[in-house]
Amino acid sequence: MKKIILMICTMAFLMNAQAQLPAPSPTEKIIQDFGLGKIIITYSRPSIKNRTVFMQNSELAPLGKIWRTGANAATQITFTDKVNVGGKDLDTGMYVLYTIPGKNQWEIILNKGLKNWGTDGYKETEDVVRFKVPVNETKPFVETFTIQVANIKYQSCDLQLSWGNTLVNIRVTTNITDRIRNQIEQALQHDEKKPYWQAANFYYDWDKNYDKALDNVNHAIAENQDAYYMYLLRARIEKIQGKKLQAKNDAQKCIELATTAGNDEYIALGNELLKGL
Repeated sequence: MKKIILMICTMAFLMNAQAQLPAPSPTEKIIQDFGLGKIIITYSRPSIKNRTVFMQNSELAPLGKIWRTGANAATQITFTDKVNVGGKDLDTGMYVLYTIPGKNQWEIILNKGLKNWGTDGYKETEDVVRFKVPVNETKPFVETFTIQVANIKYQSCDLQLSWGNTLVNIRVTTNITDRIRNQIEQALQHDEKKPYWQAANFYYDWDKNYDKALDNVNHAIAENQDAYYMYLLRARIEKIQGKKLQAKNDAQKCIELATTAGNDEYIALGNELLKGL
């Protein structure tokens, strides 16, 4: 009797149990720091599996037809800081990414239809920006649709869409130089602890204002006379300004202090600068 009851319970469990299988187009979430904010992309990644893609009447993403740019729900992109995409300034927020693949160029669409499932519910009136980008060839063959953030610089990056032998770049830019300059100048005027070192790096690397960079690195060194890395920056600024003797002295000071600190990287950087004088 116990065996019969056990068998019945086992059969009932098997009939009601649901097998868990991996998703055919798994979801990926990308979080990338960019500018003073982040870019967050959520999309599903279909694989080609011996089917045709980006062709006239192809099985996957046929040419000339709006595509969800992935699988399942519409691909979503969030910008946590202001950016420019396709020549249009965008506020912070979440957008849906649609594309219309073409042979030589793609049409890129950012849309407000956040509740859309794929292209279902798409409305052109909800488009935020539309623009075209050229198509590039990529090798080797990309089996699974991939979005990545590449070529990341202070104020620009590329959203790269790759599938099969097709690669498309979407340029994203942001203007943070003016905001950083304002923050630094406000801090230099009003903060009790002046950000001289940060200011020196900003004026040297971003603003290319070498007079202000030199002034601020001088103040920074006065507060921390054993900071070998500060002498290296001052030497670089002096080299640009044509002050070769001062640059040589500061490079040698960097090497001396870095040797004491046991920092081989800055010893090498100091010697490299000396060779270029």
